[in-house]
Amino acid sequence: MRDLCLVGIGKIARDQHVPTLRASPDFRLAATVSREGTVEGVESFRDFGAFLEARPGVGVVSLCLPPQPRFAYAEAALRAGRHVMLEKPPGQTLAEVHRLSALAAERGLTLFATWHSRMAGGVAGARDWLKGRKVRGGTITWREDVRHWHPGQDWVWASGGMGVFDPGINALSILTAILPEPCHLLSATLEVPSDRQTPIAARLTLSNGVLCDFDWRQEGPQTWDIVLDTDGGRLTLREGGGKLLVGDEERPSDPTGEYPGLYKRLAELLGKGESDVDLAPMVLVEDALSLGERRATDAFAW
Repeated sequence: MRDLCLVGIGKIARDQHVPTLRASPDFRLAATVSREGTVEGVESFRDFGAFLEARPGVGVVSLCLPPQPRFAYAEAALRAGRHVMLEKPPGQTLAEVHRLSALAAERGLTLFATWHSRMAGGVAGARDWLKGRKVRGGTITWREDVRHWHPGQDWVWASGGMGVFDPGINALSILTAILPEPCHLLSATLEVPSDRQTPIAARLTLSNGVLCDFDWRQEGPQTWDIVLDTDGGRLTLREGGGKLLVGDEERPSDPTGEYPGLYKRLAELLGKGESDVDLAPMVLVEDALSLGERRATDAFAW
């Protein structure tokens, strides 16, 4: 069992990482770093440099910070000889992550850029079913309520926070994992609140005929659906990839869970001395932010 430090004790860390690590057969939560949050029974630090100096035996660092400060923490961890796991998105820019990947390779360390939605129960089955089939088109509908999932978290609206692409990249991470052939962005329309830097809604057209509808203004039931039409029939992923249907038939799903699946994958990478840094979802988002037509919409208030 490897000792691990969790950095950034916020909502996602408390909801997902901490319970997963408590039950993990591969990792022991040995320390945390956070300006405010702590985990009962675990040594806590407010300063990352102080942790690196005080706990040289903790060889794995899992970063749950917002993307804006993440590069500096990841770089410091790698330079201190620690393996690093990155929450999604892995950084503010592609250049940042390329630099981290090169540094990890140079030092013989594992860097894992995670996409938790790829571990949803229906994703592996969808990928297997699509092999050898041609995607003719489809829709991705990813609509949720930002006030529920990111209450008061202004970082999502700042440059580098990605706005609605914070959840939208989850859909794109699934899509890029299951497609039998790569796709690229053709066009995008972005709705940006007049007082914010990042979009609250986005519409994307991809080269394989898949249309994406991302919106952060949906109240009530949330929608996380992917529907792909192929030469062999229709495939549907519902509930964020948790439920797989081929035609009208529901197929078995992997019960492991998203975050247990991530830490299992991290253990495999560490055991093999490998890294996993797939940036395909982030490329689509960066292209949308670069090519997208921006349209002003109402100011946003929590």
